[in-house]
Amino acid sequence: MPEHGRHQDGLLKWPDLLERERPEPDASIRYGREVNQLVDLWLPATPATHPVVLMVHGGCWQSDVADRRIMNWIADDLRRRGIAVWNIEYRGVDRKGGGYPGTFHDVAAAADALRDRGPRHGLDLSRIVAVGHSAGGHLALWLAARHRLPADSPLRAAEPLAIHFVLSLGGLPDLEEAARPPGSGCGVEVIERLTRGRFDDTSIPRLAPLGVEQLLIDGREDRIIPSSYAESYAARMRKAGDEVTVRMMERTGHIELIAPESAAWTAAAAAIERAFGR
Repeated sequence: MPEHGRHQDGLLKWPDLLERERPEPDASIRYGREVNQLVDLWLPATPATHPVVLMVHGGCWQSDVADRRIMNWIADDLRRRGIAVWNIEYRGVDRKGGGYPGTFHDVAAAADALRDRGPRHGLDLSRIVAVGHSAGGHLALWLAARHRLPADSPLRAAEPLAIHFVLSLGGLPDLEEAARPPGSGCGVEVIERLTRGRFDDTSIPRLAPLGVEQLLIDGREDRIIPSSYAESYAARMRKAGDEVTVRMMERTGHIELIAPESAAWTAAAAAIERAFGR
């Protein structure tokens, strides 16, 4: 393998990340009885009340493609920076009860479990940052949009956890765009399995304005998520009144976005620090 895990095209491949020694969380917490209904908690070593990132993994909304552990390296990096991480698992569309509405109920329940259980773990809930990668970028934004769900939506909750800043790393926030051929590396069929054709309470632009600051960091060389998705989404959200920033990283693919040594993650971590006023 070339130096620093880079290949001839200059981009990381999945084994370059996943075959590294994997750091481990401090605890795992169940929010439901299903196998996928749990959260990994990452706590800084220093005794204090810690700011917390709510983290959502990607994998094209499919549990067989990826789980929360692909985020372990950046979760560990945040832990070393003195930031706690609430890294959630959920049922993908390929699991019994996943898709609509189960996948959304899972991420919502995992987020609300942070509100209910976070204080006992020394987590500061006064300002919560949500971070999602790929399909998790969509879900992180959706968590920030729960207060905007239609009144007749079965996904609506009375008091959803408030999100104050969202960072989407190579996300697919506009499901209607992702559902149009040729779509993304996830394919268009998975969007139907996720939404059952319902975009009014699943696709973020339908819920605008969120009233939450959003940062989208994407890779110019991303071969899974088209780089055009970020700007087209941002344009729609800005028109609705939201503050959305797009940062397009050169010489960056999909994996670099969650590799802690990358320029993309350096930019992401700095944005998270700023969001906490640090």
